[in-house]
Amino acid sequence: MKNVNYYLAAITASTIWGFFSFVLRPLAAWSSVDILFYRVFTSAILLLVTSTALRKAAWKAGRRKYTALSTGDKRGLVRQVLGGGVFLTANWFFFIFVLNHRSIKAASLAYLVCPILTTVLAWLILKEKLSRGQWVAVGMSICGCLLLAFHHLVDLLYSLVIAVSYAFYLISQRKNYGIDKFLLLTMQVIFSALLLLPFYPFYRGPVPTAALFYILIGVIAVFLTIIPLWLSLFALQGLKSSTVGIILYINPLLGFVIAVTCYGEKVRPAEGVAYGVIVLSVILFNWMNPALKPPPAQAPAPDFSGRNVRGH
Repeated sequence: MKNVNYYLAAITASTIWGFFSFVLRPLAAWSSVDILFYRVFTSAILLLVTSTALRKAAWKAGRRKYTALSTGDKRGLVRQVLGGGVFLTANWFFFIFVLNHRSIKAASLAYLVCPILTTVLAWLILKEKLSRGQWVAVGMSICGCLLLAFHHLVDLLYSLVIAVSYAFYLISQRKNYGIDKFLLLTMQVIFSALLLLPFYPFYRGPVPTAALFYILIGVIAVFLTIIPLWLSLFALQGLKSSTVGIILYINPLLGFVIAVTCYGEKVRPAEGVAYGVIVLSVILFNWMNPALKPPPAQAPAPDFSGRNVRGH
């Protein structure tokens, strides 16, 4: 199988995010804005300290590569950093708000819609080609999501906002300018923190005093922000945006299972059917991916030695 490391990175990132509710639900007593502030500020500080202390050589190499880029590529890289910071900030805020103030299923629906949007946007913007079988899988996904959204129009609208922000993030990060992905992530999260900093004095709540708050924020920053985002950026080096988007289905499917088994959210029969259709679409999409096909067997090289093989 080609690109197995990139697939493992994308699958691991999506699986990690599937367990997000276990950490976010205990923080429901705090406002979504405060969770966002502390998540981003903590992630930015950790990334800056880590990259400064342990990645000095990568920073120097990054500066050399940036200097060697053409003017157009320099602008593209700057847009990639700034755009990534904006899309991440929007995605994080709306996801936290929907999960804590709507339902886990509504938040999960966002990441059911996101792969479809990512696939279509990658086809429109990046000109990524899909096979007929993959388009059939996309159609199945759309049917499954429409079935889930039936009678839940408000949840669908919230989900679309979350999905669009992350889909554009994946699309914006597809081009590789040769910059270390950990450094790229560091710059994006620092920019996100700078975006939020002016709003902090006006929109923050009382400074949290509970130790649990800071413990959970630390877990979110390291295990649910830095690690999976770095894995996603790594995966985009070897996989199409549409493929990474489809693999993202693991996140809401896990969220659905957790919502039902751990939090007792009720499931209609139609929802069970819809999730089953989506699971089949994920399997079909990746089954039809040329990157998963074994290379064609090569014919043996002709023997030009002039020897008679039968007479051997």
